[in-house]
Amino acid sequence: MTGAPGSRVPIDAQSVGAPLSRSAVFLTVDVGPADDDLGAVRDVLSDLDGLLKTVGFRDLDAHLSCVVGIGATAWERFSPHARPRALHPFRTVAGPVHRAPSTGGDLLFHVRSERTDLCFEFERLLLAALGSHVSVVDEVSGFRYFDTRDLLGFVDGTANPVAQDLAASALVGADDPDWAGGSYVVVQKYVHDLDAWNALGTDAQERIIGRSKSDNVERDSDTEVRPSHKSLATIVDDDGVEHDILRDNMPFGRPGAGEYGTYFIGYGGELWVIERMIERMFVGDPPGTYDRLLDFSRAVTGATFFAPARDRLVDLAALATPPAVHADASPASPAVVTTPDASGPGLGIGSLRSTEGHTP
Repeated sequence: MTGAPGSRVPIDAQSVGAPLSRSAVFLTVDVGPADDDLGAVRDVLSDLDGLLKTVGFRDLDAHLSCVVGIGATAWERFSPHARPRALHPFRTVAGPVHRAPSTGGDLLFHVRSERTDLCFEFERLLLAALGSHVSVVDEVSGFRYFDTRDLLGFVDGTANPVAQDLAASALVGADDPDWAGGSYVVVQKYVHDLDAWNALGTDAQERIIGRSKSDNVERDSDTEVRPSHKSLATIVDDDGVEHDILRDNMPFGRPGAGEYGTYFIGYGGELWVIERMIERMFVGDPPGTYDRLLDFSRAVTGATFFAPARDRLVDLAALATPPAVHADASPASPAVVTTPDASGPGLGIGSLRSTEGHTP
């Protein structure tokens, strides 16, 4: 066992702000339809800390962590009486040329570590514990590529919030107090056409990304003919306030199969920020000026989850319990529960967007 004497054990479930790692696993599963399936999965999730310690204690310096996200459809089963107010399935975005599909999934496991073997072992034991109660929808193993670059050759994650700004950007706050400390999670798997990308040349690539390739210096967006990827991914509201999210993207690939890609994962305290970012990329702002990176990088999955704070995850059984009825409640005048529209301000281009799945 390694680690400085007296240091805290760096193993914890639901550590959204865990450091960027050298390795990661992104595992999406569906829960079986039976009540027994749901109960068995609930038991495994409630003891996730124990499973993390089983594997992570072998090397504390490897910083093994796992964040669990629950999809909107599964949330109705785990917690039929209460839910994060903005949670809904990923909405397909259909732009003039490219499309962000909605592929869904009940649970997302985002496993991170400095060691690939710890990610592997944790996933192996996790799936063994879940057994036949789940089916795997998608499984991606990511890795750090040189100095945190993607397979397109550019540094990825430069705009991530740091220090005190991280919690404000990535975690739900006082505006939804029942779910404070949790985070909305959106994932998309992008597959790159590296031959076409590399044929562009460095200058054309830099205009598309909005940064220099060698030293990651931001380009002057005012001189660009079309908005860059950087510009479209920067979200500013009507009051001029910029809104950040936490990205923990990872490259993945299988050279023998000719598969090269980036797994996008964004954590946000407000879901509308991530949704607007994707809409701007695929539709454009103004409409038609879509992200030219999409000409070389195709989205093949899309799913939205909510990662509850650790205490909520540990006590999932409590979320299935109906709320207590106050003694002074009148049967003739039942309480009416309303859910505010928390989707945030739109771009005014909703006619270009279609929706897949069931929206609560």
